[in-house]
This record gives sequence, C-alpha cells and structure tokens, in this order.
Amino acid sequence: MLDKLAGLEARFEELNHLMAQGAVGDYARITEYARERAESEPIVNAYRVYRGVLSDLEGARQLLDDPAMRDMAADEIRALEARQAELEVELRQLLVPKDPRDDKNVIFEIRAGAGGDEAGIFAADLFRMYTRYAEGRGWRTEIVYANATGVGGYKEVTFEVRGKGAYSRLKFESGVHRVQRVPATESAGRIHTSTATVAVLAEMEEVEIDVPDRDIEIQTYRASSAGGQNVQKNATAIRITHKPTGLVVTCEDERSLSQNRMRAMTVLRSRLYDQEMDKRQRAEAAERKSQVGTGERSEKIRTYNFPQSRVTDHRIGVSNYNLPVVLDGDLDVFIDELSAREQAARLLGEALPTAVESED
Repeated sequence: MLDKLAGLEARFEELNHLMAQGAVGDYARITEYARERAESEPIVNAYRVYRGVLSDLEGARQLLDDPAMRDMAADEIRALEARQAELEVELRQLLVPKDPRDDKNVIFEIRAGAGGDEAGIFAADLFRMYTRYAEGRGWRTEIVYANATGVGGYKEVTFEVRGKGAYSRLKFESGVHRVQRVPATESAGRIHTSTATVAVLAEMEEVEIDVPDRDIEIQTYRASSAGGQNVQKNATAIRITHKPTGLVVTCEDERSLSQNRMRAMTVLRSRLYDQEMDKRQRAEAAERKSQVGTGERSEKIRTYNFPQSRVTDHRIGVSNYNLPVVLDGDLDVFIDELSAREQAARLLGEALPTAVESED
C-alpha cells in the first residue's frame, strides 16, 4: 500500500509541474491534468498526514529510553498508534477503485409490472419519489418519454437526472420494486401486491460508446405527447432499433426530430454500456462462491407496505416506518447503507449487495 501511495504522490507532484508549465492552447490536456490532480489530492493529503504520524511515532519511541520522558512518551505513543490505525483505514478506503460511472448523469426507466392499473399508479409514485429526491439535492430532471395511463399512472416513463454524482447515489435503485396496499378501486378493502421495474443507466456520450449507423434502424412518427401544434403536425418523434441487440428506444418529448434523435441515441448508448457491464458483472459473480442471489433485475429489491407504513430494502435488511416521507424523496437511509456496503465489498473484493426474494 505504501509503495502505491508513494507513486500517487510522485504523480501528484508531476501534475503540479505540468500545470505550472501550461500547454498553450491545449485546454483539453490542462483540464485532464486538473481532473486527475483533483481526484488524487485527498489521497495524497491523507498520505502526507500518515507519514507525519509515523515520523512522530518514531520520535516518541526514542524517548522511551529517557526515564524522565518515558511516561509522557508512552501516552503519546498510544495516541499516535490509534491515529495511525485510523489513517490506515481511511487510506485503504481512498484507494478503493471508483466506479468510473459515479459522476455521470442518470437515465431512469420505470415500467409498470404486475398489477394492472395499480402497477401504473405505483410507477407514477416512484417517478415522483425520484424527482423529489433529485430536487432535494439540487439536480435537474427532464422527461424523455412517457406512456401515461388514463388513471394517473404510467405504463412506462423514461427521464434524465442531471447533477454531479447522480449515478453514484442512484445506481442502487435498479430492480423490481413492490407495493402492498388497498387500491382506491378495491371495494372489499383487500390488499393488492403490484410491481414496477426500475433501470438506472449512466448517461454515456458518443465518444465513450460508438454506435455505427449500419447497426441502427430509425423510424419517425407523429408525437402523441404534449408539445404544441408543431409536434402534432410533423413526424418529430423517433424510434431507434439497435439491430445487433434488438434494443428499442423511443423519444418524442422534444420539439424537433434532430433533438429527439440526439436524446434517443444517448439513451441507446447508455443501455448498451449497461448491458455490457451486466455481462461482466455476471461473469465475475459466477466465480464468487460467496455470491448471494443472482443479482438479476427480476428480483425484488424493495417493498412499500402501506398498511404498515413500512419500506423495506431486502438487500440490506433495512426498514423505514415512515412510508410517506420515503415516497416524498427521503431515500438516504437506504442509499447511505448501500453505499457503505458497496465500499466495504470493494475493499474486500467480495460481491456487492444483491436483491433477494422476500415473501413478507
């Protein structure tokens, strides 16, 4: 670990030198240097503090031979050794490889599952929950595509969340969400169980995922969503099919064909990247004897139980008994725990938290 930290510090100093020299007109390279320096600065600063503690510890141990200083030195050594242990934990955490997608914007896809109209209403509840969460963190949201039902729900809704670190916080939401409640249309007062699926994709740019024109088929049609007379008279909506995988992306919320095409291609690239990451993760998971569950998106990750006002995340066994607050966007009790467990899993090289079946 110390060799790696020393190498990072040397690179940090090299970046300082390169930025001080400057590359006239090469703003892209300077920006890249600045990004790399900013990422390594917390690790380098912690390493320098750690080195200082080791130096102080060595000096304190030398004082043990002096009878007049022995007791004071022993107290100092105990405090420094405790600080050394704290810093070693911090440094190991800082050295954990970061998910390269963590700082990306997010594309959310929510689809109604089992449960008919009630599933569509639940999909709308989830859409509101995530937009409220985004608002609370100062992130922007924008609908890409929506297929509404006649009862205030969604068969499907795709939307963007734009903000620094959005993917790092929202990536754990992918999976099947389940709701247990008495629908407004249920005269007998029976509790129904419905589901909705959530997919969270890191937004990928064209330079990151290349999709050749020969691999896509494009169809245009008149938009059915709101957008003014222009979208009603002209074929501004777009449907893109990725022929090698069969993936289909629809976008009709923008006012022009070119805008919808650009937005649809962004969604397609993000889906393709996510698909490739899923393949890799499944291959790695198959090799782990400690793997719990399959990690498939078909598994239930969270239940929203209205009669008990309880929300339970089955991956981590955490429940919140204030369901209205959760549906209003207060998700941090789950996201913080999932983030902590992901970091611990990365430190140990183990499987990340996965969905499990639950019958409650």
